[in-house]
Amino acid sequence: MLGWANRSKYIQLVYTLNLICKERKSRDRAKIAEKMLLAVLFTNSDGNILIERFHGVPAEERLHWRSFLVKLGADNLKGAKNEELFVASHKSVYIIYTVIGDVFVYVIGKDEYDELALAEVIFTITSTIKDVCGKAPTERLFLDKYGRICLSLDEIVWTGMLENTDKDRVRRMIRLKPPSDI
Repeated sequence: MLGWANRSKYIQLVYTLNLICKERKSRDRAKIAEKMLLAVLFTNSDGNILIERFHGVPAEERLHWRSFLVKLGADNLKGAKNEELFVASHKSVYIIYTVIGDVFVYVIGKDEYDELALAEVIFTITSTIKDVCGKAPTERLFLDKYGRICLSLDEIVWTGMLENTDKDRVRRMIRLKPPSDI
């Protein structure tokens, strides 16, 4: 048995160790947050946002990113071919964007998500959208299939990390059936 003096030292030691563990976890989370897909945005040709997913971007910066991307798309994507990739860099962040049907797609990442990794992400997203819609989507078809597109997007990118790149696997995952039935 511990004496009273030893118990208080023990409690103080446990408390200190808990603080150290919490500090390490928060530092590790900060390092992970630096290496992620920052955003995936879908807009129409007029610049209206259809879907947006931000990961690790503070709320006060999101408006800046929205307006920047809409301006970037308005300047470069008018008259672009379907699935022609464009690359931009802004504040040490990489941006890959393209047009598919009537929908503009933007993927933003940094660190390990450089141009090549983002090209793979956007290829997976565009091929999955074409698969869900049956063809390159018009804005109306995109909004009609909104639920399945959101599910697909969540299967491809989850909390800023690339999860799946195989469109057949994504299709199986969004069937909305228990795993035993798949």
